[in-house]
This record gives sequence, structure tokens and C-alpha cells, in this order.
Amino acid sequence: MTRSTRAFAGIWVMGLFAASATAAPPGLVKREIFGQEPKHNHASCVIETPRGDLLAAWYSGSGERTSDDVVIKAAWLAKGADAWSPQFQAADTPGYPDCNPALFAAPDGRVWMFWPTILDHRWEGALLKYAVADPSQGAPGPIRWEASNVLHITPDAGRFARTVADSVAKLTDEQRSKYAKELETFSKRSTDLLYQRLGWMPRVRAVALPSGRWLLPLYCDTFSLSLMAISDDQGKTWKAGEVTDGFGAIQPSIVRKNDGTLVAYFRDNGPHQKIRMSTSPDEGVTWTEVADTALPNPGAGIEATRLASGAWAMVYNDLPKGRHSLAVSLSDDEGATWPITRHVELDEPRASFHYPSMMQARDGAIHLTYTYNLGKASGADRKSTIMHATFPEEWVRHGD
Repeated sequence: MTRSTRAFAGIWVMGLFAASATAAPPGLVKREIFGQEPKHNHASCVIETPRGDLLAAWYSGSGERTSDDVVIKAAWLAKGADAWSPQFQAADTPGYPDCNPALFAAPDGRVWMFWPTILDHRWEGALLKYAVADPSQGAPGPIRWEASNVLHITPDAGRFARTVADSVAKLTDEQRSKYAKELETFSKRSTDLLYQRLGWMPRVRAVALPSGRWLLPLYCDTFSLSLMAISDDQGKTWKAGEVTDGFGAIQPSIVRKNDGTLVAYFRDNGPHQKIRMSTSPDEGVTWTEVADTALPNPGAGIEATRLASGAWAMVYNDLPKGRHSLAVSLSDDEGATWPITRHVELDEPRASFHYPSMMQARDGAIHLTYTYNLGKASGADRKSTIMHATFPEEWVRHGD
């Protein structure tokens, strides 16, 4: 090979490398649900309906809890289609922000949506609601809800106050100093029934257990704690499980082990900068003390799910700070280790790809939706959309 042909070959290989670094990897398909717009579009959730359609919901408006124009939007991806339907309004409480929709495809085929209406422009004033649609609902038109109501959350008052006090007592002096502003109201509020019963919000899908029990994971920013809303009669009535013991462990996502133990993975809203976890031996009523995992977390949403293969998948921002890297990791030992990771998004710190929702469809494809923003988080140039990504498990197993 001559010097010139060697140089040409080197340039050709470098060109291939550059192309592969910028193109979507084989097996990964990404599409915007709608074009980027100057609204705040956030906190999406995606499910598959019995008909095989995908339904995604998110909140949209000029801000979050402080903006009264915030409504719940949704869109369909019909089975076999390669484009999402036009977005439509799924819920609106006039004069109040509606946030954090969590969808649930119930075993009987009905579609449920849970979300909080913010009563006083503070997360502490979240009022939990739900709506139900019959199984005939599908693409492409707006959902017609057949029933809706408030879902009242009533924790055991005495246990609640004791767990809040216990979670604070376990903080170090340095941590108590760092979160002094938040903690100064905990003692009084933890015994106040109004603060115990308001402020509960969903983030990820509800789950149906093999026993028939439904669990709706909830958290509250009032105390930076979580619990499960539990129904043993297909959503007719609900009760509150016990609050988790671990300051800052919020937005739980549930995975079930082979022996029936439930594992909750949490976003860290405190000093740990790690995804956190707890286990339940009694189908979500009580939980062990929250502990750290080895996976990083910058204070951003996560979701974990069990795949048809038996592997567990976790989608998260794999950074201690920032939301410009979105990864999927796999565990083949029920969460003990997460050795396989592949990135769906990786960009400069100015970008943000966060609050992911993840599920596996019946055909085996894994689907993500997440907030997608390449501009500043605020200001005149802010634009956002909800991105949809889909790929097979094998794509993740190849790693980066």
C-alpha cells in the first residue's frame, strides 16, 4: 500500500468513525412526539393499551406548579404507525396547574390516569386525582374519560410522624445544616393531618401484582418521602401503605423479584447523589430503611422495569450532576449489579434529557419517552418536546 493510499484509508476509517459517532446506533429509533415548542413539556409517561397502541401523557404550559395554564397533554402512536397522532388535551382544571400524569393499563383493559392538581402553587398543595377510560379508547382521537374523582391518601397519623422524625434523626449534622430550611417545618407539619394527606404525587406507572393488588407509587415534596397507594379491588377503594424511611427518597419505581419481594428504586432529592432503594416483603405495605445503590443520580427521575427475559432495566441520568446523559442499564441478578449500560442520549451540559418513562411492549420492544430540551431551561430561547425512543433489549446488551 502506498503512502497516499494509506492516508486515504486512514481518512476513510476516520470518516466512518465520525459518522457512527453522530448517527443513531442500529436498533435505536428516536422520534419527537411533536415539534419543539416554547412551552415547558415535562414528566411524560407511556403505556401500551390492549389494542397494541401506545399512549403517552405529559404536562405542558408556561411553567410548572406556579403557572395556571399548565394542562395534561397526550398523544397516540397507533399500532404499526411510524408517527404520533396530534397532541390533545387530556385534563385541565381551569385556573390551576395540572402536573405529573401517571398512566396505567389495567388488567381489564381500562386506561387510568393519575395526576395532581396544585391548589396553592406549592407542591405541598397537590391534590391527587384520577380518571378512567373504557377499553374501546384508542388512536387517533382524544380520550373520553368515563369516570374521574379525587384519590384521598390517608396515612396512619402516628406512624407517619414517627417515620418523619426517624428519617431526620438519621441525617448527619452537616446534612441537617444543608437542609435546615426544609427541615425546620418537618416536626410541626408531620403531625398535621392536612400536610399528611395533601401533597402526594405520582411519577411512574401503577403496577398490578400477580395477587391482583394494584400499587400506585407516590411521593411528597413536603417531607421528601414516599409511600404506595394500595387497591385490592381493582381501583374501587384505596388505602395508604406506610411511608418509607429515608429523607430525600422520592418518585419510587417498583420491580418484583422472583420470590415476591418488591424493590423500590428512588430518585435522590437529598445529599446522596445515588439512586436509592428499599424492599417490601408484604406487597408494598411496609418497606425497609432506604439505602444507596451504586448507580449515580443528579436529583432526576428514573424508572426500572422487569423485562420479558427476566432481566431488569433501569433508565436514568447516569451522572452525579447534570441531565445531559441518559442511559439504560441492565441487571441479570435482580438488581444486585448493573454491569451493562448503553446511552440513549449524550450531549453537552447545556442539553437536558430527563424524567424518562420506560416500558416493554408485548412484541418485546422497549419504549422510552422523556423530556427533550437542547436549549436553556428558561428564557426566550427555551424549546422542548417529548422524545420517544424504542429499541430491543439486545441493543442495550451490546453496550456503548
